Amino acid sequence: MRSGADWIASVPLDYQTSFLSDLDDAQILALPYVFEFWALPHQLPPEGDWRSWVILGGRGAGKTRAGSEWIRSQVEGPRPTDPGRASRVALVGETIDQVREVMIFGESGIMACSPPDRRPRWEESRRRLVWPNEAHAKVFSAHDPDSLRGPQFEAAWVDELAKWKKAEETWDNLQFSLRLGDSPRQCITTTPRNIPLLRSILENDGTVVTHAPTEANRANLAPSFMEAVRARYAGTRLGRQELQGEFLEESEGALWTLGAIETVRIDKPPPLDRIVVAIDPPVSGHSGSDECGIIVAGAQIRGSPQEWRAVVLADASLQGAAPTAWAEAAITAMETHGADRLVAEVNQGGDLVETLIRQIDPMVPFRAVRATRGKVARAEPVAALYEQGRVRHLRGLERLEDQMCRMTAHGYEGKGSPDRVDALVWAIHDLLIAPAAKWRRPRVRGL
Repeated sequence: MRSGADWIASVPLDYQTSFLSDLDDAQILALPYVFEFWALPHQLPPEGDWRSWVILGGRGAGKTRAGSEWIRSQVEGPRPTDPGRASRVALVGETIDQVREVMIFGESGIMACSPPDRRPRWEESRRRLVWPNEAHAKVFSAHDPDSLRGPQFEAAWVDELAKWKKAEETWDNLQFSLRLGDSPRQCITTTPRNIPLLRSILENDGTVVTHAPTEANRANLAPSFMEAVRARYAGTRLGRQELQGEFLEESEGALWTLGAIETVRIDKPPPLDRIVVAIDPPVSGHSGSDECGIIVAGAQIRGSPQEWRAVVLADASLQGAAPTAWAEAAITAMETHGADRLVAEVNQGGDLVETLIRQIDPMVPFRAVRATRGKVARAEPVAALYEQGRVRHLRGLERLEDQMCRMTAHGYEGKGSPDRVDALVWAIHDLLIAPAAKWRRPRVRGL
């Protein structure tokens, strides 16, 4: 199924000219606002009797435009002052600012999509839109679920529900408020994340779903954006979620989940007492070899071991690099972050790993580690530290986090070897686990 715009673009030029010539001036002026002509298939509501329409899409897939146009279809009548299907609407986003700046005044927001004679006015003091036919839409923030107690509506547009911190409470209050009219409905536009609330909505009998990847809307996106995100995220779990718009089920027995990892991200690190660079070298060094995992992490070592905290600072891993290249990258990471030590697994390369490092920098503080247990057994204590809230991530570690989400109690479910995770495990082990094993409280001896 294609949009009318796709159709007219695909027919011969003389047919296009004939089509446009048959339109009068009023029709030409109205055409930009006839969304059914321009819409992509996933942007149009399914037919049938439903309560919730969920639009799952990648970043830039056109979800906001679909939500704006659906609100128009609910409140507008045949003429500007005629009543529409709904006269009381709720607009719910993560914050008031995001509702205003994205859903209302954004490039694909309600204001931009509305023709001049049907454009609503914004009443800042009352936080609402009012249309020429007196229909109105009230703005709500997911940070304030109780604000939805009391009001009642015929329709609602919910944006980016999967990232709300108070999702359950806000959603429940909205459902109680959707009680006007013959068949109150809601449109949910969101990039999919595997949270319990979204799962329950998708499983509800009254829910219909449309879906599209970012690629579906590429004609309206900057080519440089598409090139950049494909290069960075293609083939990753995060790319499947954020670009393909897939609702990813958690791997059975996963040691880490994307939802849990999202809660540990921070914008800048606290003061750190130690910093290490950990390496998991590949067996060989050619374009088809496994990655060389290179992870930078630091720790606050204060008080008892239960109070120690770690922060993952950077992922400098390389794919298919020659041994000298990954050795130089690791030493550069040490210099960049002021690391105290370089930790490297030597199961594959033995003394050659240290020899290679010292050929570049003879004075580098180096510690060789040797794996005596399997990858899962080594990773489980580190995963436990995450569960205790003792490890944080700086933003920008998506490829590492993607591998983490594929580590399960039964092994690694991704392609190749989880070298980034292996390096992470060695880094956290050196910062928190190994020192804690040596730490002892002084004993008080009796007289």
